[in-house]
Amino acid sequence: MSLPAIERGTTAVVTIDLHRGHLDPEVATMPLPADTAERVTKANARLLAEVRSRGVPVVHVVTSYRSVAEIATNPWWAAVAGTDATRANVLRHQVPALGLMPEVYDPDHDLVVDTKKRYDCFAATDLDHALRALGARTLLLTGVNTNSCVLATTVAANTRDYAPVVVEECVDTMDPALHDAALRVIRQAFGWVATTEEVLAAL
Repeated sequence: MSLPAIERGTTAVVTIDLHRGHLDPEVATMPLPADTAERVTKANARLLAEVRSRGVPVVHVVTSYRSVAEIATNPWWAAVAGTDATRANVLRHQVPALGLMPEVYDPDHDLVVDTKKRYDCFAATDLDHALRALGARTLLLTGVNTNSCVLATTVAANTRDYAPVVVEECVDTMDPALHDAALRVIRQAFGWVATTEEVLAAL
């Protein structure tokens, strides 16, 4: 299946939670393995530098909470907190919010949506409004975690009639056994999965 149109003027990159809470081993509350975090950060930095040079907008969506109470209203998160689950630290995650990894952020070019509270980047944020203002129809999705926030946002983008393209090297997860499965679900029902090279060639 061929990729959708990836063109300047109708394409935007949406990064998902490329923040220190996942990717900086020194401070992360829900970290990816250190080698995975480094690889994902570098892959995103490369992609974002390339698309910026071609005039493609970049929107970073970052989880941020005012208090633990905003997290704990989710029944499942409250249930797994303090267990041996990978999300055991969920009630401490991004309270206070840790910033984007500096390698991926260009304040002179990028937009930041820092009101994300749940897996779906569209839920209770102004992401859709920002993307419509940019004229975006194709979304290049990157970030963490493949099987939760990336998957949920791909589904949400699909239901809003965007063309979501997950950039394979630029996503990963704290749940490595589910990374490939999440990509298969996306390919089967919700959007495209492409390599960085495929995306840049199309652009």
